[in-house]
Amino acid sequence: MSEEKSLNFIEEIIEGDLQAGKHAAIVTRFPPEPNGYLHLGHASSICLNFGLTQRFPGYTNLRFDDTNPATEETEYVNSIKEDVRWLGFEWKHERYASDYFDQLYGFAVQLIEKGLAYVDDSTPEEIAAQKGTPTTPGTDSPYRNRTIEENFDLFTRMRNGEFPDGARTLRARIDMQHINMLMRDPILYRIKHAHHHRTGNKWCIYPMYDFAHGQSDAIEEVTHSICTMEFVPHRELYDWLIRQLGIYPSHQYEFARRNINYTVTSKRKLLQLVNEKRVSGWDDPRMPTISGLRRRGYTPHSIRAFCERIGIAKRDNMVDMGLLEFCVREDLNQIALRRMVVFDPVKLVLTDYSGEEWLSTENNPEDPEAGHRQIPFSNTLYIERDDFMEQPPKKYFRLAPGQMVRLKSAYIIRCDEVIKDAQGTIQEIRCSHLPNSKSGSDTSGINVKGTLHWVSVPHAIPLEVRLYDRLFSVEDPTDESADFLQYLNKESLTTLPKVYAEPALAQAHAQERFQFIRKGYFVLDRDSQDGKLIFNRTVGLKDNWASASQKK
Repeated sequence: MSEEKSLNFIEEIIEGDLQAGKHAAIVTRFPPEPNGYLHLGHASSICLNFGLTQRFPGYTNLRFDDTNPATEETEYVNSIKEDVRWLGFEWKHERYASDYFDQLYGFAVQLIEKGLAYVDDSTPEEIAAQKGTPTTPGTDSPYRNRTIEENFDLFTRMRNGEFPDGARTLRARIDMQHINMLMRDPILYRIKHAHHHRTGNKWCIYPMYDFAHGQSDAIEEVTHSICTMEFVPHRELYDWLIRQLGIYPSHQYEFARRNINYTVTSKRKLLQLVNEKRVSGWDDPRMPTISGLRRRGYTPHSIRAFCERIGIAKRDNMVDMGLLEFCVREDLNQIALRRMVVFDPVKLVLTDYSGEEWLSTENNPEDPEAGHRQIPFSNTLYIERDDFMEQPPKKYFRLAPGQMVRLKSAYIIRCDEVIKDAQGTIQEIRCSHLPNSKSGSDTSGINVKGTLHWVSVPHAIPLEVRLYDRLFSVEDPTDESADFLQYLNKESLTTLPKVYAEPALAQAHAQERFQFIRKGYFVLDRDSQDGKLIFNRTVGLKDNWASASQKK
């Protein structure tokens, strides 16, 4: 086992269990419900569960908690598998709670036969009233003392479809006076006549999460069942059911959620954004879904690094989105190919240069193995409009009348003349160049402080660029007292329809990542077609998170 970093509290528990001989190897599981796409919160759980069995002997199962057929779809199952694999993990067994429906039904019958479960005819409102409050005890259901025979008969008839949705439930018979309200005769099964994505119409009763979860863990002999802190009150019921059924003693451990500012991860809210077309879909690059981050250009390594940096703890905490941006920027700086792209072009003409040539420039200065590429150079170029100023302030090192700059990987040039239209808009900047100042063989002896990127006009290819920003304009849009939609950032997407790039970008392929020099990191979007390339901005070049951290 690696000693490079200290153990978190769950790793300490596992190491202790292994050293004590409690387990020869561990088994964990990642158990998503297939009712939506995975998001950053799930990424933390994925990295934790799979990471444990990379660090310690054992394996991880992928188990779909498909006990609510009304909201679950095969589309979500497939997307979840794709996301887990994209993050770099592979499960040993692919399992479904529905694999165990027959066994779970048998477990329920066992509880009935032991007098530990009963069929209740109460309405949901009546059951809620029976539960009492945290400070007042509950009251027994009038159906609590049905005989074992009557309960078995009614439960069989529930399974056979004789009753409508909501008419009856199966409840555990525990203690209506219990201090833990979840132990006050919790519902184990409910009637739901709905088509299941795997079992079809075989079942019309479905186990509740609390009944299916622990028993599925036990069937798979999961040694360490890791949940978030909201499941702490559920642990007592988890243990009670395993104990009463006499099955494998899986045990639950909890860690705190890591909420991320400027975003929401509630599946209900994410689904609302999709259904109301506030975003283009689950993989909209502004969404906190793994598929959205992938489309935006985030790398698996950057997300794993983010999850490792935020770690796990026992107390909820708000994480700065800037940390995630820092992680992807750090990764992309090492792997992204550099390209020159002009967003707001103004034409620059070299009046003393004729013909054209191909110049050599590096693909990535951080990676010597990335090599060099050839870029075309001519006497008519595009530069950024804001790289020129007619009346510059002091210490302005870009292009201005009479001032010299270097064109990246090319020549030093000097601005000689500015051509404007009748409205005073600059149409053309006329310059001269120093022939002996070519990059790599400069003998001019002149040093200039400014270097500009550029694109040769005759060779330029057009792009559409999508600049994404945070989806919400406030740090915490999850305030339940207000409609979260009012916090949507109206400037979360800016489209630049007329951008020009060097011709090497014409060879870009899906999910290939680039640094547009001086602009940020970008990825080719799946909406691209022949003759219409579309790039998404992953993140800008500026490290806002690190800067903010240094000020504290």
